[in-house]
Amino acid sequence: MRTRGKRWYQYFWIFSIVYFSLGFVNILFAWLGMICFLTPLAFALVAGNKDYCNHYCDRGQLFQLLGSRLHLSARNELPTWLRSRRFRYGFLAFFLTMFANVMVVSYHAAAGAPLRETVTLFWLFDVPWSWAYSGDGAPWAAQFAFGFYSLMLTSVIIGILMMLRYRPRAWCVICPMGTMTQAICRAKVPKEMGTAAIGERSICPND
Repeated sequence: MRTRGKRWYQYFWIFSIVYFSLGFVNILFAWLGMICFLTPLAFALVAGNKDYCNHYCDRGQLFQLLGSRLHLSARNELPTWLRSRRFRYGFLAFFLTMFANVMVVSYHAAAGAPLRETVTLFWLFDVPWSWAYSGDGAPWAAQFAFGFYSLMLTSVIIGILMMLRYRPRAWCVICPMGTMTQAICRAKVPKEMGTAAIGERSICPND
């Protein structure tokens, strides 16, 4: 039976649209993406659950909108290798390495290195983005914004491609933040209780 109406958090996809639109105009707005970076970790650390990933993630709501409500998803099952723990944790390690690189480049900008006014897509292709920075703010803050926006834009493009080919929220299976919060939740579950006592699906939906 279908529930009537939409829950308030189902409109969070608007944040994704606003975020990428603002970053296109002024790259410093890319810092807002830290909300999406820190909030799921806070949920996992404080509450010991993945409620943010399951309900409040703006990107997940965007993929749900495009894939389910607009029927753009092919709804194919993901290959086994994409769902494997080895791939998910490997992708998390790669993502954290790229994030660390953003931090290093930002440090170099603070030390006087030339500002790279580009957005790097798929960690390989530099796209000029100079119109989005007018010189306001510290160079290191702008450099971090360019790098972080690159990570966010790349991941949403991958998520859309996965949504088109597989299920609407296929990205959620390999999402680095989802994998990280999953590991935190597993660590917080008392061994004597086991995940079944709390709800395996709500804590570890990636499995």
